[in-house]
Amino acid sequence: MTIDVPTSRRSLPQLQPVSFIGADGQPTDAPTEGLSIPSDRTLLGLYQKMVQVRRFEAQVTHLTKQGRLATYPSAAGQEAIEVGATTALAPGDWLFPTYRDTASLLTRGVPVTEILSAFRGDWHCGFDPNEYHTSPAATPLATQTLHATGFAMAAKLKGTDACTLTFLGDGASSEGDTHEAFNFASVWQTPTVFVLQNNQYAISTPLREQSNATMLADRAAGYGMPGIRVDGNDIAAVFAAVTAALERGRDGEGPTLIECLTYRMESHTNSDDPTKYRDSEEVEHWKQFDPIDRLEKHLRSAGVLDDDGAEEIAASAEVLATAVRDAMNTEAEIDPAELFAHVYANPRASLARQQETLEAELAAAVQS
Repeated sequence: MTIDVPTSRRSLPQLQPVSFIGADGQPTDAPTEGLSIPSDRTLLGLYQKMVQVRRFEAQVTHLTKQGRLATYPSAAGQEAIEVGATTALAPGDWLFPTYRDTASLLTRGVPVTEILSAFRGDWHCGFDPNEYHTSPAATPLATQTLHATGFAMAAKLKGTDACTLTFLGDGASSEGDTHEAFNFASVWQTPTVFVLQNNQYAISTPLREQSNATMLADRAAGYGMPGIRVDGNDIAAVFAAVTAALERGRDGEGPTLIECLTYRMESHTNSDDPTKYRDSEEVEHWKQFDPIDRLEKHLRSAGVLDDDGAEEIAASAEVLATAVRDAMNTEAEIDPAELFAHVYANPRASLARQQETLEAELAAAVQS
């Protein structure tokens, strides 16, 4: 008996990642999978955003070392994915980030004060998800994949054209939540884009010890959805791939898994010592694929960027860094009673008693 399997369900992702711009800033001979390179004007805007978020990352890392923030997981080196994927979203789409995706929050328009409030312990989230169409950055590994899928299913049932995009790492791709999300999204054809940032390490565990798969994008075929492998340090490829995936979702063609190859340049968080599990030669090797450097070379070669333009963009990044410092120099006004404000729609008696106890303790502390 011959079983007819649709071509789209039996094809595997290409082994060589999709790429438009090489490390030298010149066009590559890599596959493009029918995607179109963004215009130079779009690329210039993406370049400015990447320069700004890298300066933001560096400033926040310095503040963490000074003890101004409790902890911070840097995404330095992964700017092309964060900026490229987030910029591709429409205003009505929803973003479901992780704890490492502060660059995507910044790109989405969330103010720096609201982004960093959770990292210094001022508030659980720090921003209004409805205002920015962005969920709280998830610290539990892979839970955001289920949230993105469920939200997309709700949007589909309501008949809206909203898509969801969620980031996950190579480590999170091994979690059961991720596989449940993949399966549900494919079965129900939800408009969900899974952007897998394969930065080679799940804290200290290298990819080779996590999975024996040739590439993580292969997993898409097992769930009957398209998978594509992209050079995650080429923002042109990331933006093009995510834009196409969002169009598929909006057209009712279901979810897409996009594996973006990149590298985590900094430590997992400020409490991590990466020298314990990787050597400096590996880090130096990946520096030659820096996403900002390659795009700058491309834009200069195309005559779109010159020294004056580069200096103007760098100056805008310094303005942002100043805003970050100023925000962290301002003490937040914290009301402990807010702990009880968003627990239940109809507060329970036990919660009310706890609030009364806390308020009495605070009042007694003031009087003493």
